[in-house]
Amino acid sequence: MIQLEVTDLHKRFGGLHVLRGVTFTVQGPELIGLIGPNGAGKTTLTNILDGAIKPSSGTVHLNGQRIDHLPPYRVTQTGVGRTFQVTRAFRRMTVLENLYVPALAMNPGARAKQYHAKAMEVLEFLTIDHLRNEYGRALSGGQQKLLELGRLLMLDPDIFILDEPFAGVHPKLMEIIYRFIQHVNDQGKAIILISHQMESIFTLCRRLLVLNYGDLIADGDPQTVKRDPAVIEAYLGEDEDQSGVGLVTEKGT
Repeated sequence: MIQLEVTDLHKRFGGLHVLRGVTFTVQGPELIGLIGPNGAGKTTLTNILDGAIKPSSGTVHLNGQRIDHLPPYRVTQTGVGRTFQVTRAFRRMTVLENLYVPALAMNPGARAKQYHAKAMEVLEFLTIDHLRNEYGRALSGGQQKLLELGRLLMLDPDIFILDEPFAGVHPKLMEIIYRFIQHVNDQGKAIILISHQMESIFTLCRRLLVLNYGDLIADGDPQTVKRDPAVIEAYLGEDEDQSGVGLVTEKGT
């Protein structure tokens, strides 16, 4: 069973205390939304989980192995995969070649042709198989997001961290991303979904984590979290004209 344990995470950048004792666990194939207003610490937490930065203190364990001290490629090998707010396709490689990269990185002695059938299956699932010979730079922003999701399927991690997958995406592509998330979760994978599109968060997620100025202020089911006074205050800030619906319109990271 997948088990991610985040214990008393702190992160300081000089005098700025960005994360303050964040603690939570992911047990099994949970579908968790990670939300919070601007400056909440979501990006910092995500970067610690994938090994891009190290915590000032605290630990992260995945399936019993401590991973917070490992370089990003080793964290990936233990079972954590992520997408980025700004897509990072290999622009001078074809769509098909983009999909080979994570598979070959995980299995250095393998050949690309060993993954051709799987790559084509992934592209068909994401409805971009007709683009397999196009270069990454030729894809639209939404298509590049689908390509990133495809690379995660080729990587096949235990935990998928999806950073703003719906941002700037056409409604038709959003449906495909919804289907991707539900499919991955049904396959027994855990998902941490970071998004400011609250409608999507409340539709998909069965648990929410809420960060505010580095503190984890709520952890629970969406309807309970939505009514939490601390969460409402964090999102409302000083704007007295907003209401709980403001959770749906919050923008930024």
